[in-house]
Amino acid sequence: MPSLFATTREYSGITLVDLSGRISLGDGSALLRKTVRDLLDEGRTKIILNLGDVNYIDSSGIGELVSGFTAVRNRGGELKLLNLTKKVHDLLQITKLFTVFDVFNDESTAMRSFD
Repeated sequence: MPSLFATTREYSGITLVDLSGRISLGDGSALLRKTVRDLLDEGRTKIILNLGDVNYIDSSGIGELVSGFTAVRNRGGELKLLNLTKKVHDLLQITKLFTVFDVFNDESTAMRSFD
């Protein structure tokens, strides 16, 4: 059984990816990588990752967030984070990555940030 599930929604050229489960070494980080790369291959460069249902992330998962952010930025797009759990929020603060990502607590504000 996969450790991570991803569902995509699109509104006005912005893609929201609802993630649930674990972003960790193996299936979880591989699915995150594939999801972001597939979106880029389809020309979608305004991406919001909704992490509200992510209950665990390890260093491999953090690495994939950074890799995805870089890949999207290299294509002239933006990748933003939504609904961080306390664990993920704390981990991003400890690793100083909180300053790298645009982080939002509500979907409508995240979507308006692309304007």
